[in-house]
Amino acid sequence: MRYIIIGAGAVGGAIGGRLAEAGHEVALVARGAHYEALRTHGLRLMTSEGTRTHRLPTVDGPAGLGELRADDVLVLAVKTQDSEAALEAWGPAPVAGGGTAAERLPLVCAQNGVESPRIALRRFRRVYGVCVWLPATLVEPGTVSAAGAPLTGILHLGRHPHGTDETARRIAADLEKAHFEAPVVPDVARWQYAKLLGNLANAIEAVSGVLTSEEGLALYARVRAEGEAVLTAADIAYTGEEEQTKARDNKIRFEPFDGSARGGGSSWQSLDRGTGTIEADYLNGEIVLLGRLHGVPTPLNELLQRLANTFARERRAAGSLPVAELVRLADEAVAFVQEERAPRP
Repeated sequence: MRYIIIGAGAVGGAIGGRLAEAGHEVALVARGAHYEALRTHGLRLMTSEGTRTHRLPTVDGPAGLGELRADDVLVLAVKTQDSEAALEAWGPAPVAGGGTAAERLPLVCAQNGVESPRIALRRFRRVYGVCVWLPATLVEPGTVSAAGAPLTGILHLGRHPHGTDETARRIAADLEKAHFEAPVVPDVARWQYAKLLGNLANAIEAVSGVLTSEEGLALYARVRAEGEAVLTAADIAYTGEEEQTKARDNKIRFEPFDGSARGGGSSWQSLDRGTGTIEADYLNGEIVLLGRLHGVPTPLNELLQRLANTFARERRAAGSLPVAELVRLADEAVAFVQEERAPRP
């Protein structure tokens, strides 16, 4: 199978580079300065084993590859806010022997959140969800750091909305030869919703810096509790802490190459690069949506969604809001909702 990585940034670049190292055919899809760097210099992938450069076919859209092949696998690794545009471009792409990508090819959504597989299923017949557990950073155009060891990442994989099949098992086998663990599970959504709860911290980190202070961690605990209450009200199952720990414990250590502390995650990286967009609508915003559908107030996640979007839109510096100020705003947001919901005389 040939793997076409749509969005060869941090996660996509790590997956594509590792698959190429394992001998699989890989094509990268990127845009802007990253596309130019990949085309000119190749993908520079930094792992605990060293730094290697992979010169792989790189395009900015389906036209660059011509007619797709029947054995192609599309790996969607863009941020969720970019999914619709990517699916619109790749869905109608012709496949050798007849039909389109949307009709004939498997689409693997290797992304945060739970919305992209739902978006994809409107266009693609065969959609696979992935719970992405992969510490990676787009260091600069053309360079990706994947600092996990001994495994590069753990990628729970399954059909969306549920089930498994031979294609999922073949993809998993390829990933497991490429420094990943890729359990094939019939209930991948359980893992994705559990990861969503963890990703609610992304907006805190993006606006106030990496979570190291007691204040910041305590705020995240409140934000997560709000998310758990919403999932319970919506009757949505998610993997518990014990099961997650058993699946991941001692399999991935973060090993920065220069001895520095861990950098920010995906949302922090979006602000740091000044992209103008951020994934908060599909992380905290997912909890807000479910809360509104099921009558559960979500003032903390609403606040974080709004702040993250404001920071992205106005291109404010990542981590520039003091944690104490964020906590003050959070307390105000909760108090306002409590006052609104209080019985009136």
